[in-house]
Amino acid sequence: MRMRVVRHRDRRRRAKWRRGLWGGGEVLVTAGVVLMLLVVHQLWWTNREARQGAERKVEALEREWGTGGGDGGGSASGGAPSEPVPSPSAATGATGATGGAGKRSGGAVVVSGRPRPSQAYAVLTIPRLHLRVPVAEGVSKPDVLNKGYVGHYPGTQQPGRAGNFALAGHRNTHGEPFRYLPRLRRGDTVQVETGTATYTYAVDKILPQTSSRDSGVVRPVPRSLVRPSYGYDEPGYYITLTTCTPEFTSRYRMAVWGKLVSMRPR
Repeated sequence: MRMRVVRHRDRRRRAKWRRGLWGGGEVLVTAGVVLMLLVVHQLWWTNREARQGAERKVEALEREWGTGGGDGGGSASGGAPSEPVPSPSAATGATGATGGAGKRSGGAVVVSGRPRPSQAYAVLTIPRLHLRVPVAEGVSKPDVLNKGYVGHYPGTQQPGRAGNFALAGHRNTHGEPFRYLPRLRRGDTVQVETGTATYTYAVDKILPQTSSRDSGVVRPVPRSLVRPSYGYDEPGYYITLTTCTPEFTSRYRMAVWGKLVSMRPR
């Protein structure tokens, strides 16, 4: 009977392979743990931090305005008496709405001055979505959107003014205030509170998907440049809410449009 001879060189080779496989396994496990932690950070931690920060900012604005949250302002039906919606010509002399001193112009409550970049100066309330979130000037990710705020597109109008008050918000992560935007339906109310008034808009039209470069949706008279059947033909008092779609991507945008139906001074 012949005995198999095991050479030291063969033993060393097999030991090297075992060490290589073990080391590779450790690397894969470590990479998996790191990826899992990154997912947890993005999907949970950023939401937690942003939501808490946004809630604190809403409370700070309410203290500044001398209110306790209230009922979110007037609505299209019922509730406290509201100011009539002015004609577009009535507000042509007004400036942007901020938390500063207010004045009246043609039945509309407007505010002097302009918000500073990244300044939170209003509160957006959407009852159907149980959403109450600060509105800040600009759409910078680090300074506005990643804080859980909704951002006001520079160059578009302010609340209560003739034209298009256009806003953007995250669909996922960093507070994701607009995650459930697709749940809005025609007739739902959207309220914007400033230091001088509460403006109530009614959802009128929804553009489910368009290009992320479709600038037509935030024009003074909003109309999609990609899908021209969606939009308006006449000047008015509009609000536009935009976010990414579908979820967890930024390839496309959706837009929700509303019209001003009432305003109530503080």
